[in-house]
This record gives sequence, C-alpha cells and structure tokens, in this order.
Amino acid sequence: MSESLVPLCATADVPENSVKCAEAGGHRLAVYNVDGAFYVTDDECTHGAASLCDGILDGDVIECTMHFGAFDVKTGKPVQEPCSIPLRTYRVVVQDGQVFADLEKSAGE
Repeated sequence: MSESLVPLCATADVPENSVKCAEAGGHRLAVYNVDGAFYVTDDECTHGAASLCDGILDGDVIECTMHFGAFDVKTGKPVQEPCSIPLRTYRVVVQDGQVFADLEKSAGE
C-alpha cells in the first residue's frame, strides 16, 4: 500500500448513498458511498464556507445547503450554480473494510 494513503473510516461507517466527514493529514474531507462505490473530496464548498457533509447527496451529486450549488462527487466538477470552482478530489482505496485516501493524488490519477 502506498505511503501517501491515509485511513479515513470503515466502509460500514458510510451507509450506501450517504456522506460522512473525516479528518486526515490536516484536511477535512467528505467521504461518499454512491451505490457501494466510495469517493472523497474536500468537505468545504468552494463557493461558501459550508460543510458538504451536511449537504444532500442525490446519486453522485452533493448539494451544498448554504446556497444550493452542487458538485459531481466523482470528478469534483460544479454542476449547479452558484458553484463554479471544482472541488478537490482524492484517489480512494478500499481495503479490508477500510476507506483510504491518497492525499497526493486526485481521483482521476
């Protein structure tokens, strides 16, 4: 396993189609379980300083509760205004019932 991987939580801690906050390496992160696949982004909305863990997950889109902007959790791409700056995504590894994130690599790497 890569040295840049950090443990975030157990897979059982994030029920299917939900989001959970985690902290690692000085980052506050959002861990998503979308139909059994796990994704990780920064927790803070890029439009306003709101936690996405408090947002509404609909499929692979997280809606921020502050101004109702939204992001694709797989890519970090904004999909609903007023959000226009992408979220930082992280490469995820699931192993032995644990969710790990590589804080040095984006989801697509």
